[in-house]
Amino acid sequence: MINFEEELKKFFPSLEVEDAEESIYNQDLTDLADMLVKTLMESATTTEEVQ
Repeated sequence: MINFEEELKKFFPSLEVEDAEESIYNQDLTDLADMLVKTLMESATTTEEVQ
């Protein structure tokens, strides 16, 4: 039978996972809300120039 306590003692997170996590958190990702705000701001600027 598997001794879960012993298996947990042997567990160490993969370095690849830690590296990936760091890369993901350090990126400045643009989400849909950011894109919508940018589009609306550009639209408002274009509309003001036309008037």
